[in-house]
Amino acid sequence: MSIDISKNVHFENTELPDIIDLKNISQSYDGGKNWILKDLNLLIEDKPNAGQFVAILGASGCGKSTILRYICGLQEPTAGEVLIHGKPRTDENRIGMVFQRYSSFPWLTVLENVALGLTYKGINKKERTEKAMEMIKLVGLEGHENKYARYPSLSGGQLQRVAIARNLVSTPDILLMDEPFGALDLNTRLRMQDLLCELWSKLETTILFVTHDISEAVYLADEVHLMSANPGRIVDRVPIVNLPDLRTREIKRSREFTDLVFQIEDRMVDIECAMANRIVETIVA
Repeated sequence: MSIDISKNVHFENTELPDIIDLKNISQSYDGGKNWILKDLNLLIEDKPNAGQFVAILGASGCGKSTILRYICGLQEPTAGEVLIHGKPRTDENRIGMVFQRYSSFPWLTVLENVALGLTYKGINKKERTEKAMEMIKLVGLEGHENKYARYPSLSGGQLQRVAIARNLVSTPDILLMDEPFGALDLNTRLRMQDLLCELWSKLETTILFVTHDISEAVYLADEVHLMSANPGRIVDRVPIVNLPDLRTREIKRSREFTDLVFQIEDRMVDIECAMANRIVETIVA
């Protein structure tokens, strides 16, 4: 299938309420001579009592992480609108962010880190401790709550569990994850994927997940968005069908799973080829 990288993929707006809506987003750092993102659109609707899990794949530098920074308010686009629940994004929106690098405060314990957002909200110590401990148990860190959130007291996978728990304890509507397992060893990464699948099945949170790993995207998401670069746009969407909502590792051995992985791999190769052809045409011209 030929993919037109000059156009943003079409998002159909249904009767479901919108939770994330990026309209005609463009980003330039040199006054418009070069565009990191250009006329990018992204629409994620809010499925009742479920949320959505959307993964974004694309080449390094295409703007995947920049999209997350817009949504959580760490960066403003050069042009375009960032809407959350149909309104301009504000600091009042309940949005969590898990980064690739460990983001816990090493001078605080696991319990203190997880309860930090509740502390800022003014929740009393007894209640925030109870809520934080519930989340600590949910992510499998019970028994580590009094350890300092730093290496080597905790492993890399445990530190990412702290970050996930800290974000989820505040019950965000949206959880942004920027290659959160990219720095982990393979076995830990697989365990963290399983943990995230289990957590998402119990929550009503929309997750936007950036990764470079096609298999990871298919395993976790219910839809995968593919980006081109220079400038960055979402140029293709692949719904993850014929897989159960609750994923287990056995799914990865199924024909349906491998077919989806190869389908997305082929589409990403098509995108790369189209980008290379565009560069050649520019040089020739």
